[in-house]
Amino acid sequence: MDPVKPLDAVRGEANLGKSLVINGELSGSEDLYIDGSVQGTIDLKDNRLTVGPNGRIKANVTAKSAVVHGKLEGNITASDRVDLKHSAVVTGDISTQRISIDEGAYFKGGVDIRREESKQGLRPEKAETKASGAPAAAGSSIAPSVPSTQSVPSPEPRK
Repeated sequence: MDPVKPLDAVRGEANLGKSLVINGELSGSEDLYIDGSVQGTIDLKDNRLTVGPNGRIKANVTAKSAVVHGKLEGNITASDRVDLKHSAVVTGDISTQRISIDEGAYFKGGVDIRREESKQGLRPEKAETKASGAPAAAGSSIAPSVPSTQSVPSPEPRK
């Protein structure tokens, strides 16, 4: 009988500890947890990047999904989703299908919500939202329901 594998081994997640410093290009085909310092580029097209609470990233990131607890300076392109946790400090533009920003997270940059292309080959709709450098509101989430370039009519006053 095989011994029980640790969860990281089952998921195929690599870990970079908080004492590691990397300058250059990181790429791979497994999930990556970074709690150290990385400067350069990170390319994990089909996998998840998690920036731990001690993580300090100065890089453009391409991944399937990204979860940020620490500091990230650079653009994030995620084919699925981006989660900014309460301790996150992110400066840069984000392009993804889904995004969540926890209360207390700091985000300064633009958001490009991209919908999945339909099976008929139609072009995906895009909604752009600019966020100021203010902390996110409680339970906030930026959704693609109304593009920022359109105005929404005010409701009629009740009589």
